[in-house]
Amino acid sequence: MNHDVNNYKILENEKILYLQDILNFIPHRYPFLMIDKVKINLNNPLSAIGYKCVSGNENFFQGHFPGIPIMPGVLIIEAMAQTSCVMFLSRPTMKNCLAYFISIDKVKFRQTVKPGDLLEVHVTVVKNGGRHGKMKGTAYVDGKITTEGEFMFVIVDKIKATQS
Repeated sequence: MNHDVNNYKILENEKILYLQDILNFIPHRYPFLMIDKVKINLNNPLSAIGYKCVSGNENFFQGHFPGIPIMPGVLIIEAMAQTSCVMFLSRPTMKNCLAYFISIDKVKFRQTVKPGDLLEVHVTVVKNGGRHGKMKGTAYVDGKITTEGEFMFVIVDKIKATQS
């Protein structure tokens, strides 16, 4: 079954959020938006898959590295964080919230990501404390692991964030 619900699509047991949907849930904008689509398994809402179509026109390729363009590892980690944010902030109870990184751990870079690659970012909740928790992320290109790591986050109300 395929039908539209609130601007995103429900396919069987998956909620698919496209770019315009993502922009409604997280504050990131180009050039710092690192995901193009997010798929959430409704049978396991504590995991998600984010996608980034890596274009040769990305502004970071101008300096990283000229003639040998590779996506900076920290931006792959950021794609993991953004995928996690969309997973949490797309919930109706998190409508007026923001999510912040509070730590990054056990990061390993295994393969480069280049122009033309489709980056597939898998994130899973390791520990859920409601408005804070720990995630595990693994990024792939063509089924091969490029990056993996763990990170912690905290979710705050937008009103409190603007008053800080």
